[in-house]
Amino acid sequence: MSTPGRSDQRSPARRVPRTDAVLAAEELAGPQQRLGSPLVKEAVVAAQQRVRAGEVAPEDVVAEVLAALPGSASSLRPVLNATGVLLHTNLGRAALSRAAVEALAAAAGTTDVELDLSTGARGRRGRDAMAALAAAVPDAGGVHVVNNGAAALALAATALAAGREVVVSRGEMVEIGDGFRLPDLITSTGARLREVGTTNRTAPADYADALGPETGMVLKVHPSNFVVQGFTADVDVAGLSRVVDDAAERLGRRVPVVVDTGSGLLAPHPLLPGEPDAASALRAGADLVTSSGDKLLGGPQAGLLLGRAELVGQLRRHPLARAMRVDKLVLAALEATLRGPAAPVRAALETPVEQVRARAEAVAAALVAEGHDARVVASDAAVGGGGAPGLALPSAAVSLPAGAAAALRAGSPPVVARVEAGRCLLDLRSLAPEDDDALRAAVLRALRAGAPSPGAEG
Repeated sequence: MSTPGRSDQRSPARRVPRTDAVLAAEELAGPQQRLGSPLVKEAVVAAQQRVRAGEVAPEDVVAEVLAALPGSASSLRPVLNATGVLLHTNLGRAALSRAAVEALAAAAGTTDVELDLSTGARGRRGRDAMAALAAAVPDAGGVHVVNNGAAALALAATALAAGREVVVSRGEMVEIGDGFRLPDLITSTGARLREVGTTNRTAPADYADALGPETGMVLKVHPSNFVVQGFTADVDVAGLSRVVDDAAERLGRRVPVVVDTGSGLLAPHPLLPGEPDAASALRAGADLVTSSGDKLLGGPQAGLLLGRAELVGQLRRHPLARAMRVDKLVLAALEATLRGPAAPVRAALETPVEQVRARAEAVAAALVAEGHDARVVASDAAVGGGGAPGLALPSAAVSLPAGAAAALRAGSPPVVARVEAGRCLLDLRSLAPEDDDALRAAVLRALRAGAPSPGAEG
């Protein structure tokens, strides 16, 4: 036992405060209520280990724990997107509007998601969100929502073509991120693929020749993340509709035309002339359109199904639809996105380049004033998320030494930029204007801490 009055001479390792004593500290009462005791205890144990290693003084353990605690109980960290990619899949695609965030938070408790308050009886799940989606696309006789874009297409293929054929152009057999391949998705539903045409050219006759008693549906897919140029030909939605109309008498039925637009554009946009949208596809004769909710629509991750009322009803009643349904949080955020103010992705897309450049100049000036190598350069931003492949969006970026990229990612909050031609570019088109101050502060902290040398890999 140590001698009283000489405790300050003991080694730090022997003076490690007990776990229960640290957890009982008044300063940690709030964090334990907010984050939970297990998470706080992990930080306490880590601080105790640093005391044993002589890196932290025993009397500083509580302060060490407070400094190490995360901002929330989730391991996901908010990130400043300065890549210039508006819908960055690795960063969660669309940022939600403030209205959608507030709606999501409000729905986190007990809600009337499936209850009719006027009668006390069970109501249709997400009825108001469905009404908002129907109002946004008047050309759709019916609408339904599932948990993502791939699920929407999988439900359509299962309900319409399981055990039968899906006719699709060979040039639309796409692979998108993380090795996801359209053919694998379709065949997993029990449908058989019937490829027509060639990689670069498909004609109406190719589809007509393939239609028969075994055809479950004709599928048109918007190519994602690439553009085919040169000696090419394809069949648009109106052309496909004419093909199936011509074959209807021979087959005794009209084969459904399903169009996967992918990017979530509900109506034409002047800045995206080549991007397919749901309204145009339906007017051109599509029976069903599938799309994503977390791309150009700017909402939460969801799969949208829009089309003929009887067809959508068939899909909604399919047993698989239950496994793909969305929860109250998605419904709340989706409705607020549809009814509320423009989503951040729309603002980022439509902001004049002069405004983006002015913001970049303000950030660069603050960095130069601190003695850092920063300058404004012209930049090409991109839609991302498979939307508008090949389209360059005029933008402006703050150019830093390439080695700054790693330091920025390690900062708090992390800043994700891109390295191009030996420089680290902070493209402000993908960043909300209200985050400019946070970006400036984060960059200054990272550079003051000592960014890697300009030649370091970012």
